Amino acid sequence: MFGRAPRKSDSTKYYEVLGVSKNATPEELKKAYRKAAIKNHPDKGGDPEKFKELAQAYEVLNDPEKREIYDQYGEDALKEGMSGGGPSHNPFDIFESFFGGGAFGGGSSSRGRRQKQGEDVVHTLKVSLEDLYNGASKKLSLSRNALCQKCKGKGCKSGIAGKCYGCQGSGMKVSMRQIGLGMIQRMQHVCPDCQGSGEFISDRDKCTQCKGKKITQEKKVLEVHVEKGMQHGQKIVFDGQADEAPDTVTGDIVFVLQQKEHPMFKRKYDDLYVEHNLSLTEALCGFQFALNHLDGRQLLIKSNPGEVIKPGQHKAINDEGMPQHQRPFMKGRLYIQFSVDFPDSGFLSPDQCRTLETILSPKPSKTLTDMEVDECEETTLHDVNIEEEMRRKQQNHFHESYEDDDDDEPSMSRVQCAQQ
Repeated sequence: MFGRAPRKSDSTKYYEVLGVSKNATPEELKKAYRKAAIKNHPDKGGDPEKFKELAQAYEVLNDPEKREIYDQYGEDALKEGMSGGGPSHNPFDIFESFFGGGAFGGGSSSRGRRQKQGEDVVHTLKVSLEDLYNGASKKLSLSRNALCQKCKGKGCKSGIAGKCYGCQGSGMKVSMRQIGLGMIQRMQHVCPDCQGSGEFISDRDKCTQCKGKKITQEKKVLEVHVEKGMQHGQKIVFDGQADEAPDTVTGDIVFVLQQKEHPMFKRKYDDLYVEHNLSLTEALCGFQFALNHLDGRQLLIKSNPGEVIKPGQHKAINDEGMPQHQRPFMKGRLYIQFSVDFPDSGFLSPDQCRTLETILSPKPSKTLTDMEVDECEETTLHDVNIEEEMRRKQQNHFHESYEDDDDDEPSMSRVQCAQQ
């Protein structure tokens, strides 16, 4: 054909540009190009040269004939004219055709169509304190709008919709009415013939699956992973999973964690707080009890010999608070606030009061057995100044919040989500 054998050259560059293996499927190529092209689009501040390389690589590898030549002989064979020559299409045209028309709105698009940014979909996801302590996975059923797979979001069999005669393709109509002597009001409204699309599709040409609407309902299941140590109000984002629409960059689905109130534990940042009531005898003569933790372990809590616990006093246990997000082996403290139950007035007779001056009543009969003690984990209580601890925690949290940039709250949408 050429009178000489084609010269072999590097046949891995295009795969490396897209970040895929040489045996990548067409779907994997599309996914890789979509992600990289959006990231590197010049209208979004990306690298123009990188954007051009991505389009060139995708154009070749997405064409079975060109891909076969490239795999055998490399890029030079395409440049020398095999199979109609090397890639030469405008990278913005490739981007437009891939996404169904329209780039991000930059002037470099050959067709000049602007691609809108789809709305994000926000849901609250209720989680327990146990979920945030241990981590959890939750499956949620999702219903959303998706581009019709049969017509690729065109709405017609031919792939080319006609211009709406009612609005001449603008999607808007202008009407006028007289509101007074010599006064005319000019009003603009959505064209009722095409519902603002600017297109007309004949009944014969309409897609049989979407009936010309370009979108269909799609159901899928998302698995949301709640990581250890996540906070109330933290977001879990699924990129590009919201409603699809023609000429629109699909928005994200965002789950905002909402912690349910726990009957026993309270959380502040990475610390846990719990309250425990002591009898007067326990406060004066010592105590021990088992505390059920959020992961099912039982912690043995006991006082030191001869220690007296005052009402409102706090104790702390190191490394038994909440795990830190993305550093689950680092944990905060568990704070225990003690209250002391005093007997009512008149509970003691005058003789008993005199006796109490010299000797106190014995410990309550409800104590842990030796077997119950053996099943518990030994802990150590530390004296704390709770006001100073709270002041230090708030200062640290203020500095961390000041350094982090807050994300804008996306708007709500109609996508329905039900927890399974």
